[in-house]
Amino acid sequence: MLPNPSPFLRHLQQCNAANPAATRAPFSLAGAQAGWITPVLFDRLTQAGLGSEADGFNLPDPAALEGLGEQLATEGFYTSHHELFDVATDVDHPAIARIDRGALPLFGLVAAGVHMNGLVRTASGLHLWTGRRAANKRLDPAKLDHLVAGGIPAGHTPDEALAKEAAEEASIAPALIASAERTARIVYALDRPEGLRRDVLYCYDLYLPADFTPIAADGEVESFTLMPLEEAFRIVRDTDDFKFNVNLVLIDLFLRHGLIDPASAEGSLLRAGLTYGLSTVSPGHAARTDA
Repeated sequence: MLPNPSPFLRHLQQCNAANPAATRAPFSLAGAQAGWITPVLFDRLTQAGLGSEADGFNLPDPAALEGLGEQLATEGFYTSHHELFDVATDVDHPAIARIDRGALPLFGLVAAGVHMNGLVRTASGLHLWTGRRAANKRLDPAKLDHLVAGGIPAGHTPDEALAKEAAEEASIAPALIASAERTARIVYALDRPEGLRRDVLYCYDLYLPADFTPIAADGEVESFTLMPLEEAFRIVRDTDDFKFNVNLVLIDLFLRHGLIDPASAEGSLLRAGLTYGLSTVSPGHAARTDA
């Protein structure tokens, strides 16, 4: 961590602080490394005789990962989400196994998700729909969140997962969500209470009608707020009120709309960017952020 990092850079640094090789052992599927496991999990797998190696652990049959995950949930290693995710050896690699999403950080496996900026053009400038996560959420309760965000279930594409989450989290109709534009892909790795998060986020923008009002259909959102983009900018800059990975997606949004002054170490807002932000950004000019 650099001393006195800029207000925006600190979010990127916090989300890229993992050093798994220092505290974990490699975890491989059919000989190809896919994740990182703690000494406790390494010992548990080794005792079961499932295929340990001198410097790591190899599961010869990737199809056995799903059942192994279920067994570890019954033993209390993690809390099951009862939702399967695809498992690949790395970003952009094809899926070779599946496991409950709650076990992904336990094994330090790559997890994929979608995040969407719900934007509204108004006479006073660009506004952003935000959600307040329910107080009983397992992770990051009561934090500010995107209008739509969630993991990509097994067998789903990012676009399919976005449509699913949009309907469940904000009651956005399929015809409306079809207008969402993919803008960036963000990759990061950090240690969290649930384990090692190695996530790839597929990011979208959706410009919503002025009369649109989101309605939570799944109980995971406590409330929605339509705030000026300038307010979201200040929250990201000055606080940790947004869920940790939402900050990264919003920083990408701010950069694409020219809101961050590169000459300011304090993260000053470029007012001109708010005006430019009223026009649609072409996907071909979107920032590709590996944060």
